[in-house]
Amino acid sequence: MTYLVNTLYIVAFGLFILGLSGLTGPKTAVRGNLIAAAGMTLAVVATLIKVRDTAPVNWILIAAGLIIGVALGMPPAKKTKMTAMPQLVALFNGVGGGTVALIAWAEFIETDGFGHFAPDQSPTVALVIGSLFAAIIGSVSFWGSLVAFLKLQESIPKNLEKRLVKAARIFQASNAVLLLAAVAMAVYIGVHAGTGSPGWTIVVVLVLAGIVGLFVVFPIGGADMPVVISLLNAMTGLSAAAAGLALNNTAMIVAGMIVGASGSILTNLMAVAMNRSIPAIVFGSFGGGGDTAAAVAGDQGTAKSTSAADAAIQMAYANQVIVVPGYGLAVAQAQHAVKDMASILESKGVEVKYAIHPVAGRMPGHMNVLLAEADVEYDAMKEMDDVNGEFGRTDVTLVIGANDVTNPAARNDPSSPIHGMPILNVDQSRSVIVLKRSMSSGYAGIENPLFFLGHTSMLFGDAKKSVNAVTEELKAL
Repeated sequence: MTYLVNTLYIVAFGLFILGLSGLTGPKTAVRGNLIAAAGMTLAVVATLIKVRDTAPVNWILIAAGLIIGVALGMPPAKKTKMTAMPQLVALFNGVGGGTVALIAWAEFIETDGFGHFAPDQSPTVALVIGSLFAAIIGSVSFWGSLVAFLKLQESIPKNLEKRLVKAARIFQASNAVLLLAAVAMAVYIGVHAGTGSPGWTIVVVLVLAGIVGLFVVFPIGGADMPVVISLLNAMTGLSAAAAGLALNNTAMIVAGMIVGASGSILTNLMAVAMNRSIPAIVFGSFGGGGDTAAAVAGDQGTAKSTSAADAAIQMAYANQVIVVPGYGLAVAQAQHAVKDMASILESKGVEVKYAIHPVAGRMPGHMNVLLAEADVEYDAMKEMDDVNGEFGRTDVTLVIGANDVTNPAARNDPSSPIHGMPILNVDQSRSVIVLKRSMSSGYAGIENPLFFLGHTSMLFGDAKKSVNAVTEELKAL
């Protein structure tokens, strides 16, 4: 039976890796998800077989857990709109971290503080260290992801969020102290493994780690949010791997390390793309939605507005148009309308490209997923490093709801909070058309000088309605 279990695990791990490789492009992402899901199904089956042969199994409890998980997981996954996908990712990731923390707590309780074992057994290093590591990292990930979900969902009243952000920033300096205290208590528990620690000690570890998760994520916003979501995802994976060591579960170890490694690599890539270190993002965040600085109106000059007809004429007679999607495109669900507009432009001989900033939107790859949903060719989606050289020879750049990632202050103003962050150089285009509902600042809470440049014009209104109006004008030309 051991041979069967190990064989199923190996096949499952192969499917995990094959599925992950399919996520490198929108065309293969669906297939990759299905392959990885098949791998997880095999891993669950193998684990149930292994548990059945080593300990009594309450199949009713297991079945109830599976039914409840499916009932809670499938509806939001099927019904959530793409605009809310970052929140869903943050929530699902947080649930994973919270589950790992509860597993660690359960192991502590079952062994009476790692002090009660069979007469011929003693607590293993893997069990103790793995459980304590999982408790700390899992708790940080759960509470941090919960804050990310609430901020992205805008479920916290603005006034309350401002107060909470200010409080989190005041106590931000104490995060290291709180984390060290959690680690110190975990060390205390580890030292007393074999004799047992009081039940309140693990609760202290979980609470202190949870407070760290709250205080770290609350002040973060703006372009930093996708990086934080990726970092929390990596932490959940690492905590799951640690719990796998504690439980001697190969599936959890391998799956957790895959998630932890891929999440860590992605986090580092996005941080490099922003020209910022991960510690600077976590401990020196700017923006934050509810606690943003008010835009300074009037200092930059006067923005000029345009009409759908004028925008259509500019693009119809252009050689190249670059579309820069942002969160405003996601909110308006305008991706299909943009695709229809691009098709008409291409029929008129205009080359259309899409410029994707690494942290555009609210999660890694948010814009890529939206555009792929509208059947935009993957080759037309250009990453920042590949497209920035194109703006200087672009006739019209159409910015749809992207604010902070197109802000030239990041390049020109040393006093700007986002100075040094690489941006899309849309201001170098011959003409820029910005689609926005109003002149309000972006998520980072700072004004964008792009809106006041002489070759920039503003098309105000809902992005989808504005793009549809431009499309109708293009049809008439």
